[in-house]
Amino acid sequence: MKVLYFAWFRDRIGMAEEEIELNGTDTLTVRDFIGDLAGRGEGYATAFEDMNVVHVALDMQEVDHDTLIGGASEIAFYPPFTGG
Repeated sequence: MKVLYFAWFRDRIGMAEEEIELNGTDTLTVRDFIGDLAGRGEGYATAFEDMNVVHVALDMQEVDHDTLIGGASEIAFYPPFTGG
């Protein structure tokens, strides 16, 4: 699966994207995947420490943290939008 990191996610993790092989995505939620990512090291843990500011898109569709990943080919993480 292609994993994309935007804004401070990219800065904290140290890359804009990576490929991660996933097995058993039929029962894996976005929340579970975030937990797995957070366990990959300090940069990941820092990026995902406040779940209230973690926005997620699966195949370019915004989803909540309890969504099953299923057959998605891309997941993107980005902060809340701001502006006015």
